[in-house]
Amino acid sequence: MFILKRQDVEISSIQHPKKEQQIPILQYQGQTFRLISVFGAAQEEDAKLFWRDLTDHRGKACVLLEEPERYSVWGKVRLEQLAAEEEVHAEVGEALPSSVQAVLLLLQAVYIDIEDLLGAKQVGAFQKEITAVFQQWRFPQAHSPDAIHHLLTVDPLGALQVPLWQEHHLNTLMQELYRLGKQHFGNANFTQRVMDALQDMPAKDRNQFLAWLKQAPAGKLWH
Repeated sequence: MFILKRQDVEISSIQHPKKEQQIPILQYQGQTFRLISVFGAAQEEDAKLFWRDLTDHRGKACVLLEEPERYSVWGKVRLEQLAAEEEVHAEVGEALPSSVQAVLLLLQAVYIDIEDLLGAKQVGAFQKEITAVFQQWRFPQAHSPDAIHHLLTVDPLGALQVPLWQEHHLNTLMQELYRLGKQHFGNANFTQRVMDALQDMPAKDRNQFLAWLKQAPAGKLWH
């Protein structure tokens, strides 16, 4: 399809018909697109490869949006499909609860490491930065300071319910977590240490998440 600039499109969100979450929507020349994946500013080639794979090899109708701070890939949908909660013709959808648990374990491991190794001032800065990520990308069930504190501190494996997130939320959080971890620790050596947190998961869930991460746009950052 197209490579577009921010001024070419209109971005808004609609309420999910059955869940407490907002669905990001891009509109271009009367067509509607749903967010599939987000890439950082330095990942132009990765974003274009992912976009071309969807359009050229998988026959998806997608656009690539270029912005100064990020790239994002959007898949074409019809609004009536979203309203009816039918299967949409985007590449990814709702994430498995076990995958959400895995990402929350990694988030908490980074949070704890920063607190233990770098101190209260740094962990306070990290909490503000990750809050900005949740708010910017409109993560469901992460709107208030209390909700974010809950995500940072309550064991996701013991929680009665994990957030209802889409795969693009997980990919965005994994990329931002890597960026912030590297920023605070000064290098990427923290990733292996943090990944050890996944050992607390059942082997089946852990392997399922690792298989997802391997093919996700953020995967190469963590391997």
